[in-house]
Amino acid sequence: MLTRLQWRILVLLFISSLLNYVDRSTLSVGAIDIQRELNFSTVRLGILLSAFFWTYATFQLFMIAGWFVDRFDVRTVFAIGFFIWSSATAVTGLVNSFAVIYAMRLLLGMGESIAFPSYSRILATQYPEHRRGFANALVDAGTKTGPALGTLLGGLLMARFGWRAFFVALGLVSLLWLVPWFIWTPRVTKADHRERRADLVGIREILTKRSAWFSALALFCSNYFWYFLVTWLPAYLERERHFPKSKMAVFGSLSYLAIALSTIVCGWLSDRMIARGGSPTRVRKGFSGVGLTLSTVIILVAVVRDENIAMALLFTSCICYGLFAPNLFAMTQTMAGPRAAGKWTGFQNGFGNLAGVAAPWVTGWVVQESGNFFLAFVVAAGMALTAAGLYVFGVGSIKQADFRARAA
Repeated sequence: MLTRLQWRILVLLFISSLLNYVDRSTLSVGAIDIQRELNFSTVRLGILLSAFFWTYATFQLFMIAGWFVDRFDVRTVFAIGFFIWSSATAVTGLVNSFAVIYAMRLLLGMGESIAFPSYSRILATQYPEHRRGFANALVDAGTKTGPALGTLLGGLLMARFGWRAFFVALGLVSLLWLVPWFIWTPRVTKADHRERRADLVGIREILTKRSAWFSALALFCSNYFWYFLVTWLPAYLERERHFPKSKMAVFGSLSYLAIALSTIVCGWLSDRMIARGGSPTRVRKGFSGVGLTLSTVIILVAVVRDENIAMALLFTSCICYGLFAPNLFAMTQTMAGPRAAGKWTGFQNGFGNLAGVAAPWVTGWVVQESGNFFLAFVVAAGMALTAAGLYVFGVGSIKQADFRARAA
């Protein structure tokens, strides 16, 4: 059973990941309104949707975020990142030019780059192997519930109050999260901090591990599928399915919520299988390979004309993706261990989130050139299938990597 402190930490991490993804997904929800007001082309809108990922990926790929998380008190580092991204969201609602909105998206990415290295550092330190599937599932459920709430509330509230008011209110209300974070989370003593710094693993040593590279490449492919949904699903439902904004908000949010619920169930189930003697390698890879492979049913969404069948297929694809989601960072945290969790996760997540740059831009280009979303769905499904192969056959055994002896 989890302790009261572990539950408190998980609740706060869940809320933070939820707000994290509400903040990054609201631009997609308001994309049509913003494009109309500021007169963007579809290609330029794709560039704006991908802006966040340039700093988000760069700060993790070059292990800048991971270095801060591993070297300093993760409690304080995470709080600073949270403050930066929430403030950037609020300011976005006040500006009037493409250039300034683009700059705010870059700042949003910089602040949020701290999040996943912090999550992995905390979970690898505070939770044992047979609890990490569920712990990661709750964090990941926040990343899926966030777009669900952002799409639903954003769609409904933007339709009534406009996109600017929603951005400002969201950013300011999010800052309240910092109060319980500093009250509930324990401080790291100077002695503990010195102990951890003496035990760090270097960046070069992480990069010598095969699993670090394959997990990063696999995350890129699986993230392409996810960011295709986050950045372009609302626009697809409005443009090609001709859903009004309120209907788009409902079906878009239900799609993300389907992943969240599936993630929690599968995270708990994978932990139970490991606790009963199952191999972490077989369990984590099995869930990942099967889930990513079955999620390719999303191709049929773009083919089926019947609205109800198409939405049922979309929900099925999202549920299948949820099989994979909770095991992603559980694998990383086990292979990296507490000594390397921040940097390894930062590198992996940074490389993987280059898909956040690629997916919006490629999708925008494909849709503009072809005039529909079919090929965009095919590319997303192909990336998910590639990710399944990389996780199953590329990533090594799910056990802690052999690092150098602890530094004196």
